[in-house]
Amino acid sequence: MKHDAHSVIDDDTAWAAAQRRDRSFDGRFFTGVLTTGIYCRPSCAARHPLRQNVRFFASGAEARAAGLRACKRCLPDDVARDERAVLDAIEAIRGSEEPLALAALAARTGYSASHFQRIFTTHTGLSPAAYARALRDERVRNALSGAGRVTDAIYDAGFSAPSRFYQSTGERLGMAPSIWRKGGEGATIRWATVNTNIGRILVAASDKGVCRLSFDEEEADLAARFPKATLLPGDAAFEALLAQVIASVEAPGDFSHIPIDVKGTAFQEAVWAALRRIPAGETRSYSQIAAEVGNPRAVRAAGSANGANHVAVLIPCHRVVRNDGSLGDYAYGLDRKIALLDKEKLP
Repeated sequence: MKHDAHSVIDDDTAWAAAQRRDRSFDGRFFTGVLTTGIYCRPSCAARHPLRQNVRFFASGAEARAAGLRACKRCLPDDVARDERAVLDAIEAIRGSEEPLALAALAARTGYSASHFQRIFTTHTGLSPAAYARALRDERVRNALSGAGRVTDAIYDAGFSAPSRFYQSTGERLGMAPSIWRKGGEGATIRWATVNTNIGRILVAASDKGVCRLSFDEEEADLAARFPKATLLPGDAAFEALLAQVIASVEAPGDFSHIPIDVKGTAFQEAVWAALRRIPAGETRSYSQIAAEVGNPRAVRAAGSANGANHVAVLIPCHRVVRNDGSLGDYAYGLDRKIALLDKEKLP
C-alpha cells in the first residue's frame, strides 16, 4: 500500500483494523478483495475475506486503477463527503444564534435527515442536537465565569431570553447558573471514601449523578474542587449509587447505566462519550479517539480531553494508549492503569 508521509499504515495494522471493523480508519485506507473485484471501507459490515485475497489501497482512486469497483454496501468513496458534511454542519451550528433543525442541517448536505444524523453521530460521538446543546453549555459556562449578572451571561451565550436558557440547558448544567458562577454555592454534593481491591476511591455525586470519582483523594481535595458547595455524607440514595460505583471499579462490565454529572466543552464531551463506548477488555489510541469524534488531526486535544476527565473508570480513560501501543501515562499511576486493564482482559 502506498502512503504519503502523514498517513503511514502498514498492512498488518490495516488488516487488524478491518478485522475489527474500526470506523476510525475509514478514509485512511481501503480494503480491496481481489476475488470479488470490490474495495470497501475498513468498517464494512460484509463478511471478512481471506487474508490472501486482500490488498490494501491508500485511496479509492488507487483501488479503481487496480481494476476494483466500490462496494455498494458501505460506499467507501462517500467517506470524504461525509466528513465535509459534518464539518459544514458544525460550522453552521457554531454560527447560528438559534437551534438549527435536523432537517435544515441535512438539507445543506443533500442527505436525508436520518442518514445525516447517523454520520454526524459517528463522526462526533454526539447527535447534532446534543452537539449544539454542549456548545451552548460551553458558551454559558464561559460567560458565567466572568459575567457580573447571570442575565447578561445568558444573553451573551446567545439565548434570546432567560426562559429559553432554563428550558434548554438548565438541567444539563446540574447546578443553577448563579450557583455555577459562584463556585458551587448552594449546591449539595454527597460523598464518601471507600477501599476497593485496587485502592481507596473518593466518590462524590450531585443530584444528577457522579461528579467525581478519583483514587487517593480525601474531603479536602473535593472541597478544593467545589469550594462553595455543601459537602454531606451519603444518604440512602447515595449509598445505592456508591454500591454500583464500587462494583464498576472492582469488576469490569457495562456501567453505562450509572448516571454521571460532568460538563466540558463540546469536544471534551464528545471524547468522553467515545471513551464510554470502548468495551471492557479493549483499548483505543489517542489518534483513534480523535478520528472517532470527527477531527483526526486533534490527537493532542484528544489527549488533553482524556486527561480532563474527573470521573475515573466510569469514563474509562485508562483504556486509551499511545499510538505505538505503549500504555502511556495515567493520572493515578501506571500501576493502577495496568491493574484496571488486567482486570478487564477477556478470558
